[in-house]
Amino acid sequence: MPNEQNKQFNKLVLHPSFMQTIEEINKIHLTLKDPPKHGSFDFSSITFAANPSFGSIGDIEKISLNAQNGASKFETYNVAGYDESKLNYDSLEGNAFFTAHSLVLLDENEYIPINYLSFYFYTRSSKLSSENPALTLSEDSAIESNYHYVTDRNKLLLDYPFNGAIYFIDGPLIGGNISSYTVNLVRELHKFEIIPIFFVKNSESELVIENVPELSSDYNSDMHWSYNFLNVGQRTNFFTYIDQKNQNNAKVFCYLKAFDRSPQRIEFHLETYEMIKEKINDLMDIVYYLILVHGDKTNPQIRPIAIAEKYARDILKLSDSYNLIKFSGLVPTMNQLRFGN
Repeated sequence: MPNEQNKQFNKLVLHPSFMQTIEEINKIHLTLKDPPKHGSFDFSSITFAANPSFGSIGDIEKISLNAQNGASKFETYNVAGYDESKLNYDSLEGNAFFTAHSLVLLDENEYIPINYLSFYFYTRSSKLSSENPALTLSEDSAIESNYHYVTDRNKLLLDYPFNGAIYFIDGPLIGGNISSYTVNLVRELHKFEIIPIFFVKNSESELVIENVPELSSDYNSDMHWSYNFLNVGQRTNFFTYIDQKNQNNAKVFCYLKAFDRSPQRIEFHLETYEMIKEKINDLMDIVYYLILVHGDKTNPQIRPIAIAEKYARDILKLSDSYNLIKFSGLVPTMNQLRFGN
């Protein structure tokens, strides 16, 4: 990895309104209801367009993966992983979200992270939000937080691009209210010759079984089908999905089974796939190799994403969000006090 590109990494960036939001909640006394909920943004239940264009690239088949080839080809690419982690504090007056976004580059001898930390407070109280402009007036904090998550994710990945790299990104490419933002991200990353690849570990998607009549009555979901269909170390052929009402929302995907656990869905935007389809088998071997390198059979993940997740979680710990809230004027309940001790 060229040293001149490294100089922009290995740092923590605060969202521009981070300190202002802290200062403004210092003006009011909020009552926290429960200990913070630690997790990530969950898009596993997203829905897809009705009657999409769906197809299979070639026959439905099992394709064996070659970890040795993946290890060899891996040496020819620059690679980065993205993931995020969040803490959600519920109060009587609204919801607070601390989110750490992490992009981690795999250098020859080290991991080089760039981290982005945000803090949002959502309330239905127009009085609170009008008196404190950094607090977000929102009828639905889940929808609003998804919007802020995806815009902050895009900002991080586009402000710190690594030209010509493969970006392994946790989360779905298409679905729900994030599709247009993610498609825009993909197209902007293409300008830097970056190959974005998306990973979904948990999904109730039925795209394959709904569109292949002989499968529809036998399986609960595509994950259920692919687990039974694949042997360890195999992937399916690729499938295509295109939203007929918005053909920008188009993807190519397959299922990959690295261990005797639920498979993962690997997704490319259709435009990405057209760019790299001549080397798609090598890329899938790299994915398989990096899942094996991580070596977690109970929770299989590609290693760059797993490392990014660890950085994101550690950033939340180091930020000491509990005490930032505690000393900024939030009034904890008894349960919160026990958690803080």
